[in-house]
Amino acid sequence: MARSERLLTLLQTLRRYRRPVSGAVLAEETGVSLRTLYRDIASLQSQGAMIEGEPGIGYVLKPGFMLPPMMFSQDEIEALVLGSRWVARATDARLAAAGADALAKIAAVLPADLRDAVDQAAVVVGTRRITEDKADLSLMRKAIQTERMVQLTYGDVNGAISTRRIWPFALGYFDNARIIMAWCELRQDYRHFRADRIVDFAVLEARYPRRRVALAREWQAREGMVHN
Repeated sequence: MARSERLLTLLQTLRRYRRPVSGAVLAEETGVSLRTLYRDIASLQSQGAMIEGEPGIGYVLKPGFMLPPMMFSQDEIEALVLGSRWVARATDARLAAAGADALAKIAAVLPADLRDAVDQAAVVVGTRRITEDKADLSLMRKAIQTERMVQLTYGDVNGAISTRRIWPFALGYFDNARIIMAWCELRQDYRHFRADRIVDFAVLEARYPRRRVALAREWQAREGMVHN
């Protein structure tokens, strides 16, 4: 196990205990010798981890400690790389660039061995060819974030054009299409709009009267997506 991953494992083990736990127990759970454990605790303390205690008494991680961004396991790094690569392939250009920038920022603060793991991650994203979107989805995402109404010119599966005023609350990225989930004032119900069928749209100044989170929860309940 790489040292950085070993330190992460120790931190995660300490998080499970609210009261001081002996070094012997920590060493057994993390699979290291007691001597190595003491060195690792000292190393974490020097990096700012709020670990209190001493040999013979036990150790506890004080509440509120935030995990440094450099502390990732190999699996977590591959998950981040996979997510970034998927975003680059399946979303709009602005979001794809943001995903690549975020991964670069993370890689910049990783130790050398983990930085190499980012470049050498053995994960591949394969996506089907999707239809071209006429709408600028970065503007649609902004409307969702700010809870703004959207005036939509939309073509249905038969090519019929209609004008809708919608309350967009979520944007779904799928292999063959990108879908806007919204409350439709015309239909007085929730509707799904394919981005490739949007002829034109404008973000309005008016905010819709309900909170985006409430709309999303109600929609999820209707779709049977509510989780306990």
